[in-house]
Amino acid sequence: MTAPTRAVAQGTFDLLHPGHIHYLEEAATYADELHVIVARRANITHKEPPILSDRQRRETVEALGVVDEAHRGHPEDIFVPIERIEPDVIVLGHDQHHDADAIRETLADRGVDCRIERATAREPTHDDELLSSGAIIDRILERRG
Repeated sequence: MTAPTRAVAQGTFDLLHPGHIHYLEEAATYADELHVIVARRANITHKEPPILSDRQRRETVEALGVVDEAHRGHPEDIFVPIERIEPDVIVLGHDQHHDADAIRETLADRGVDCRIERATAREPTHDDELLSSGAIIDRILERRG
């Protein structure tokens, strides 16, 4: 019997929305198991910090049927969970700021052999569909702020 293949998706996952679900469902098609790494608040420097705690975001992601296991990111080294999970593929979100070539190089330097894919964007299904946590927060502030 062969070992199951593993895919890794990663992100902040603050205020889950249909864009997140699309990303995770697509990532799951690349392997038998989907592992999700939820970024720690302290490591998020490219945008506003998340509203929800690290623990709550991880638990929410893990509750999704498409996810086999959710992990919190490492406090200092984002590649530690990757080395532990040993994925066959890492699936980046369509709009994530990561440089796929730089990730490949770092993985090769660390002896991790996996490919990198990029998920497609989810197209809105109606005019008022919100596909980002920032857009959800803006809508809340607009209506209730």
